Amino acid sequence: MLQAKAEEFCTECRKPVSYHLQKKTVTRCIHGKEHTFQLTEAVCDECGSEMNLPGLLDTNALETDEQYRSAEHILSVREIKALMRLYNLGKAPLSLAMGFGEVTIARYLEGQIPSQEYSDRMRKALASPDFMKSLLEENRDKLKSAAWRKGMESVRQLEGIASLSPPLRQSIAEVLSRLGEVTPLLMQKLLYYIQGLSLALHDQPVFPEPCQAWIHGPVYPGVYQVFRDFSFNPIDDDRFAILRETENTLTEEQKALIHLVTDTFGLYGGKVLESVTHSEDPWITARSGCPADTPSSTELSQQDMKDWFLRLGTRYDLRSVEGLHQYIQDAAFCLFHPIQ
Repeated sequence: MLQAKAEEFCTECRKPVSYHLQKKTVTRCIHGKEHTFQLTEAVCDECGSEMNLPGLLDTNALETDEQYRSAEHILSVREIKALMRLYNLGKAPLSLAMGFGEVTIARYLEGQIPSQEYSDRMRKALASPDFMKSLLEENRDKLKSAAWRKGMESVRQLEGIASLSPPLRQSIAEVLSRLGEVTPLLMQKLLYYIQGLSLALHDQPVFPEPCQAWIHGPVYPGVYQVFRDFSFNPIDDDRFAILRETENTLTEEQKALIHLVTDTFGLYGGKVLESVTHSEDPWITARSGCPADTPSSTELSQQDMKDWFLRLGTRYDLRSVEGLHQYIQDAAFCLFHPIQ
């Protein structure tokens, strides 16, 4: 991205001057169709004329390419690179696996724009390991055995993500997009609060997966399997580009609820929220009779979750950031400062 410097030479003022960068609207005809682009221009602070800065043409070429691809729903270079990393395949092997010519992906990485058909095929592979598996099997005779094995191993790793319901995948993607860095422990607790608040406020779950009462609090087992390799580290891996490509099944109401949870519970550490869930009735009831350090796969009742958050709603405004912050702070204070 082009960054403004202190001064550059203005051909109108005939001297170095300060300037600022701003967006301008440009309409261009591409393949017989008009497209509107928001491009960058540099404007002289003294005379107001447009300036030709070093690197500005390259910046606008990139902006034009990205905006055109977005408008036409064509994969970007960034997304094609993500596809390569997702299935651990180089340019030529990926081209052959997709059923393209051997140098097709290389050309796309150099800036050639894919056809709509080829773009749709790559986007489907980016979103569906099952589809990529079918392509690998269909084109196995074109690939070297090592490349085929790497691709199939990547597919197997991604099948756990694909087994999650679309609304759960989309919920995870929303959390990652909103917070950036999330540990597996924090992710589990945020999903629990998203589900519990939805049951109380909207009278329905966001996703169908059951939640279990594990030692470290409420856990969605399928999500645990997907992110277990990260242990206590933030989730950050190109394999999970598939989450961003999941077709959106969430309503605006559900997205707003997810944002409310990430903007409140998401500000706390996973261990803090684990402790809070240990003081809440749904987890306590599901763990009834189970020793503290004994694993359990007992499911938390959705009715218990709904009843608990409805009761909280009589004391706290669960629809507001302030109300949820107050609940977390009160719960954490009681945990770490018990009455003697």
